[in-house]
Amino acid sequence: MSINYLKYILRKYFLIINCLLYPVYTVENYLYATHQKDAIKESFLDTAQLIKRYKYPVETHHVITQDGYILGVHRIVNYGKPPVFLMHGLLDSSATWILMRPDSALGYYLYDKGYDVWMGNARGNRYSRNHTFLNPDTNLSYWRFSWHEIGMYDLPAMIDYVLAKTRFKKLTYFGHSQGTTAFWVLCSLKPEYNNKISIMHGLGPVAFAAHTRTSLLGIAQTFAKISKNKIHELLPHSYYLFTLCFASRMMESACLEIAHQILGRDDQNLNYTLFPVMLGHIPAGCNLKQVDHYLQLIESKRFCRYDYGPQRNMKYYGQPIPPDYPLENVTVPVGLYYTLNDELSSEIDVQNLASHLPNVVEDTLYPYKKWNHMTMLWGINARKLAHKRMLELTKQFINK
Repeated sequence: MSINYLKYILRKYFLIINCLLYPVYTVENYLYATHQKDAIKESFLDTAQLIKRYKYPVETHHVITQDGYILGVHRIVNYGKPPVFLMHGLLDSSATWILMRPDSALGYYLYDKGYDVWMGNARGNRYSRNHTFLNPDTNLSYWRFSWHEIGMYDLPAMIDYVLAKTRFKKLTYFGHSQGTTAFWVLCSLKPEYNNKISIMHGLGPVAFAAHTRTSLLGIAQTFAKISKNKIHELLPHSYYLFTLCFASRMMESACLEIAHQILGRDDQNLNYTLFPVMLGHIPAGCNLKQVDHYLQLIESKRFCRYDYGPQRNMKYYGQPIPPDYPLENVTVPVGLYYTLNDELSSEIDVQNLASHLPNVVEDTLYPYKKWNHMTMLWGINARKLAHKRMLELTKQFINK
């Protein structure tokens, strides 16, 4: 089956489903009848436009990695102030740090408290789907990466760029989910980067994943089978999903339920009025190999490099099984923040991670039963209950 034919089939069935489920209202009419106009408008704005909408100073930068990927970086400009670098999770983007508007979002909070805020984008997402000579639409070589390469190439390129632009010797790092995984890769295999970070804040950190229980795994395994047909890009940014989810109240409820199944149910802390904004920005796209690498961690119960099979492992690593990442090399001060209802970053796995890191300065398990994988970013009370403590530690370690 050719890729073009498969795309044709997917489009055809999408149209059929839409016709069957489409209510009397159009999507536009349904949205305006059930949601705030501001939330609808913001679902169609990109990261820079969202920041500009709230009258914060914004810049868009492009960083080229050693292996030729062109990464989009967004900055809430605070010239001369200490730089902070924020790195998103799987299928996410820089937008995640500012979606919840200035009264709740961590990105705005850091700016308001006197920091120069830089937000990265991993290769393959909507803002970093570019390369100096590979076309992501036609060159499969573009998609030969997992979060290992994000840690080895994307993070050092962006960190060095931020430090060069701001003329600071160190920055503060905030990572969420995959943004923490890539950081462990970076500082374990390029330990010189420990000296460029004042403190690392890990929100919903992921390294060991033996107790991950999200239903995302079943979805990922299905796509893994599809990948044999040379499909590598997973859930790229598109308004098809947005249109489907807001075709009717029934479809919106179904999409919200799927989100709960993947992330953990948290009806109490989700700002439901901003659900259109969330779906307008997520998913932002990734590579199927990133998910496959996580699946390997779950199966192996280790935090190790990608398993290509015994023969190719010998070629790449000089041994039949992939080596563990040397977490003892991550000497930067680390804060770990995790929750009870997180389907992707379990309490047991984070505590296992903490036991392997030599310089954990904060280990916080939030006692709120409903907080899930995204609550620290999108929760109504996240600023009061989580962000303030992170800021206290940031000040403490910047001044050391």
